[in-house]
Amino acid sequence: MNNIVYLALGTNQGDRENFLLTAIKLLDDCPHISLMDHSSIFETEPVGFTEQPKFLNMVIKLRTSLTAHELLEFTQKLEKDLGRKREIHWGPRTIDLDILLFNDENIESEHLKVPHPRMFERAFVIVPLLEINNDIFNQFKINADSLTEDKGVSLYIEREKVLRL
Repeated sequence: MNNIVYLALGTNQGDRENFLLTAIKLLDDCPHISLMDHSSIFETEPVGFTEQPKFLNMVIKLRTSLTAHELLEFTQKLEKDLGRKREIHWGPRTIDLDILLFNDENIESEHLKVPHPRMFERAFVIVPLLEINNDIFNQFKINADSLTEDKGVSLYIEREKVLRL
């Protein structure tokens, strides 16, 4: 397993904490994936379609032997298995799993773009990502100050307590 991946997780339906933890467990249970690190869980205001409940968001770091497209296929299957329905763009979801970074690769295909095209615009991605990899922004030469001070992102569960739930 030599690929390093950062994955964003989000949910705003049902038992939100359980959906995040179940997704992490299912990812880590895959013999081709190993959980390396995780952020705190943050509660965030919805973006885009705003008439919906608040989200819980976090970022995890994985090691995998899967290719980026194999990982995308696996995460989309997990989303479906956990009841994700794609009815409204940026709408409510039981779980959302987005590949943010895959090694240092730039991938542009019909179904996958890495780095994730909107990750640097979204505090609900930047704040947890910075928590587990503070060097990311030196690598991409991005000033994240305004995003890390976003009022729509608040700590929900501290990092040390996440996997103890």
